[in-house]
Amino acid sequence: MTQEKFAVLTRARGWQLATVALALLVPSVASAVQSAELYRTQAYFYGRFEARIRFAPGEGVVSSFFLWKDGSSSTTSWNELDYEKVNSTCKLTTNIWTGKGTQSSATNTPSFNVCDDYHTYAFEWTPDYISWLIDGKEIRKVTGASVNEYTQNASQGMAIHFNVWAGNSTFGGTLNASTLPVQEFISWVQYSSYSNGSFQMQWRDEFDQSSLPDNWAAGDWASPYNLSTHNMANVTFSGGIAVLSMTADNATGFSGTPPADGMASGSGSGGATGSGGATGSGGAAASGGTTGSGGAATTGSGGSSASGGKTGSGGSSSSSGGSSSSSGGSSSSSGGSSSSSGGSSSSSGGSSSSSGGSTGVPATGGTTSTGGTTSSGSGGAVGSGGTTTNGGSPGETSGGSSGCAVASDSPTGPIGFILLLLMTAGVLRRQRAGRGGRG
Repeated sequence: MTQEKFAVLTRARGWQLATVALALLVPSVASAVQSAELYRTQAYFYGRFEARIRFAPGEGVVSSFFLWKDGSSSTTSWNELDYEKVNSTCKLTTNIWTGKGTQSSATNTPSFNVCDDYHTYAFEWTPDYISWLIDGKEIRKVTGASVNEYTQNASQGMAIHFNVWAGNSTFGGTLNASTLPVQEFISWVQYSSYSNGSFQMQWRDEFDQSSLPDNWAAGDWASPYNLSTHNMANVTFSGGIAVLSMTADNATGFSGTPPADGMASGSGSGGATGSGGATGSGGAAASGGTTGSGGAATTGSGGSSASGGKTGSGGSSSSSGGSSSSSGGSSSSSGGSSSSSGGSSSSSGGSSSSSGGSTGVPATGGTTSTGGTTSSGSGGAVGSGGTTTNGGSPGETSGGSSGCAVASDSPTGPIGFILLLLMTAGVLRRQRAGRGGRG
């Protein structure tokens, strides 16, 4: 039996008898290369098998995603579907072994370099066809006898495998060990079953843990051509990525940060909040409300303005894509009501009016001076129980008051008091004169 024949047999990944026989018949190869294989321990029948992969670069580096029937061999039944990156040019080959020794290989040349970034690779296996797809686009399809043979010899199902290993001059190129280490990166893997003309996803692994997840295992056997040996230490997990490394004997494993997959799960665009959430000019809270001359509002207990204050024009916040909030964005107060539009409140006798709350009546002598109107603008100043004084007691409120109640038409000062006395005296004289005429 020739060395080439056994080289083919050892391609059966788990068939260690061929490897032992080869070691007995030919001189052993002093392998200085450690490779890697990651595989699913369960097998699946019809369906879509897909993974998001960045293949390993380099001449002599074979980097693969394939389906494999356990126990396959060239002397019994060999079932396999492949994506295999080969050579320094990162060519991509697809392959099918139908279970009766029939092989059909093709070289596919995507418009992108399969070693430069992640792409989604899929096999679809149905009763009618087998196809290969990259990023959802079909690149190859077989039907007819090949599918029938393949299905007849794969009734036990097919398992998902990934590996990276050393090729030779006939396949993959001759490896230059100085290019090591190299890695194949796998972002996620998923399987969808097939029934009644449709696919239904059954599971998905995103490799978020730091060790082998359930239902996965790492290989520990010689690779095809016996030029590298799969080492479990070369299968690692970091940052949500499965990493398959090919290294020198004394440098197994992977250190560093795997390249990020820009299309990984949960990384959709459009989640940012829109601009324009800040309050407009004039949105600052009023500090108790200002009054005109002689009408300053006290800042005693309860006299401070409520958080939220008034909002000037543009004070309401709005955003496209996300809401924003700010103190001062809306007019609100604890126990205080906002003044009516225009900011000024007026009443005869010193009581102030507002929409949303009653104002207190000032005590005797507690009338506010003229000019004590609230600041103009949309939305008057807001006070939480604010009181006004003019030498008298503060005006109390029921439920809420304007921070600076005003009486714009009331008499003010000593001159007003004298006028009031004169008017009163004139009334009394007329009353006396009237009583005498009727009498």
